[in-house]
Amino acid sequence: MNSLWTVFRNNLRQYMMLLALLVIILVFQILTKGVLLKPMNVSNLIFQNAYVVILAVGMLLCILTGGNIDLSVGSQVALIGACAATFIITWGWNPHLSILLCLLIGIAMGIWQGFWIAYARIPAFIVTLSGMLVFRGLTLIVLGGLTIAPFPKEYLAYSTGYIPDLFPEARLFGVRNTTSLLIGVLIAAIYCVTQVMGYLSRKKKNYSVESVWTLGSRMAVISLGVVWLFYTLASYRGIPMVLITVGIILIVYNFLTSHTVMGRHLYALGGNEKAARLSGVKTNKLLFLAYVNMAFLAAVAGIVFAARLNSASPQAGQNFELDAIGSCFIGGASAYGGVGTVGGTLVGALIMGILNNGMSIMGISTHWQQVVKGLVLLGAVASDVLSKQRVSLGFLSRFIKSRSKYQDVGGLDA
Repeated sequence: MNSLWTVFRNNLRQYMMLLALLVIILVFQILTKGVLLKPMNVSNLIFQNAYVVILAVGMLLCILTGGNIDLSVGSQVALIGACAATFIITWGWNPHLSILLCLLIGIAMGIWQGFWIAYARIPAFIVTLSGMLVFRGLTLIVLGGLTIAPFPKEYLAYSTGYIPDLFPEARLFGVRNTTSLLIGVLIAAIYCVTQVMGYLSRKKKNYSVESVWTLGSRMAVISLGVVWLFYTLASYRGIPMVLITVGIILIVYNFLTSHTVMGRHLYALGGNEKAARLSGVKTNKLLFLAYVNMAFLAAVAGIVFAARLNSASPQAGQNFELDAIGSCFIGGASAYGGVGTVGGTLVGALIMGILNNGMSIMGISTHWQQVVKGLVLLGAVASDVLSKQRVSLGFLSRFIKSRSKYQDVGGLDA
C-alpha cells in the first residue's frame, strides 16, 4: 500500500491537470443533471472546441520559444474565413482549391510576422498586436462589413460532417454507428501497443522508466476514456470529421515536440536562447518557423470555424487568442518558455471548453463565464510562477547551507 501511495505522490504533479479535468467533468455532470455527457452534447463539445485545440497547439510552439504569444490569431481566423467566403460564395471558385489557397494565405501571414519577430527582433507582443489590427482591418475590407453565407456542402463536409457507418445493420452494443465504436477500440489498442513497445525499448537501453503500475494505470485510464468517447459518439451520429483533423494535428505535433531534433531545439530555445545559439541551434530560424506554423494552424482553425458557423462574419475570432493562450498555460506550459506538452495543452483546452459549455447549460451569463475563465488562467500561471520561486528558494537555501558547512569544515582544519 505504501508503494502505491509513493507512486501516486511522485506522479501527482504530472497528472494534476488531468485530475482537475476529471473533477470539473464530474461537477458539471452533477450540476447539469447529466446533460453534459449526453451523446449529443459531447458531439457539440467537439464542434465547439475544435478550433481552440488547433490554435492552442500552434500557440504552444510560440510559448516554448521563450514565453512569446501571438495576439493576432483571432484576426487571422476571421481573415481566412472572409477569404474562403469570398472565393467560394462570392466568386464561385472550387471549394477544395479555395481551401488550399486559404492555407497559403495563412502561411504568408506567418512569414510576414515571423520575419519581423525572428530577424528584425521586434518584440512578438508588438508585431502580433500590429497583426491583430491589420488582419482585422483586412477582414472588414474583404467582407465590406457584411456577413457572407451560406457555404456549399463540399466545404462544410470537412468540418461539420460525420464519418459514415460501414456496418449500418450491425448495431453493435445497440449503438447507432458501429464503425465509430470499432475505430475507438482500434485506437485504444494501438495506444496500448505503442506504450508497451516504448516502455520496453527505454528499459532495454537502460533509460530511466516509470513503474509498471504507473504505466498500466495510465494505459487503462486513457484507453477506457477513448473507448467511452467513441462509444458515446457512436450512440449519436458517429465521429465528427473535424475530430479526425484535430486528431491528426495532435499526433503530428506531439511527435514533433517529443521525438524530433527540432522539438528538442524548441525546448532548448525557450530554456536559454543564448546557450542554445552557442550550442549550434538556429534560433532565428526556429523562432521564424514557430510563427509561420502558428499562422498555418490559424488558417486551419479559420476554415473549421467558418464551416461551423456556415458563414464569414467581421466579428469572427473575437478573443480566440485568449482561449488559445489560456489553454496552454492551464495545461502546464510555462510563462517563461521551454516547458509544455501537446497533451497538457489538450487537457487545458478541454478544461476551457467544458467550463464554457457547462456554464452555458446552467444558464450562467457570458459575463460571469469570462470572470471564471480569467481566474482559472491567473491561477494556472500563478501556480507556475510560485512553483519556480519555491524551486529557486530551495536551491538557494541548499547552496547557503553547503557553503556554511564548507566554511565550518575549513575553520576546523585551520
